Amino acid sequence: MFPIRDHNPSGQTPYVTIALIIANLVMFAMTTPWLGGSFALWQDLALYPVAVVHGVNLWGLLSHMFLHAGLLHLGGNLLFLWIFGDNLEAQMGHLGFLLFYLLCGLAAAGAQIASDPWTLVPMIGASGAIAGVMGGYVLMFPRARVDVVAIILIFVKVVTLRAWVVLGLWFLLQLFGSFSLAGDGVAYWAHIGGFVAGVTLCLPLFLRRGGLGFWRITHGKPPHPAIEYARSRIPVVRR
Repeated sequence: MFPIRDHNPSGQTPYVTIALIIANLVMFAMTTPWLGGSFALWQDLALYPVAVVHGVNLWGLLSHMFLHAGLLHLGGNLLFLWIFGDNLEAQMGHLGFLLFYLLCGLAAAGAQIASDPWTLVPMIGASGAIAGVMGGYVLMFPRARVDVVAIILIFVKVVTLRAWVVLGLWFLLQLFGSFSLAGDGVAYWAHIGGFVAGVTLCLPLFLRRGGLGFWRITHGKPPHPAIEYARSRIPVVRR
């Protein structure tokens, strides 16, 4: 189950969100050998927890947010950023959103390092920072409608759920994954740390907007006109 769009896109151009997407795409091209990039650059810019603990390669705390391990990793992260970033950027302003994004990424890195400070396994990906965007989004717009592709065995269906359901389930999956012994290479603690940082850093903005009063005014949705997406014109063939 993963989101593909929300129903209240921002009423202004999300310049920082777009710039972050472009930066990730450019860095992917620069570090992917089959695109002519350098794997050595990827290795140099990754975050190594044991190195940071010893005060070495500290630039990895920032540069790891722009590295990815493949097209699915890149595409999934950028899709989440595009869906949830624009409305939060509209509330925070461009520079405020950029600072928020980077701070969430740093918090995510800190949480992952704290979970296993002596590991030699590199950490990469924008998902920690994007988890912070998701945390801020669910605080500001818990009742926003989000279209989700649900895949159950061979059945694929698009369903509309509230943001608090989609992102709440996502967060619970990260908690479950963090205590599992699957060894799947996912930085669950980075996701958890980023999400919690996003909620925490967004709380002052939420209170300035009126707290619960902001929810009453906006009904828990982004303050932009909703879009009703047209149904597919592909005819349904009954068995």
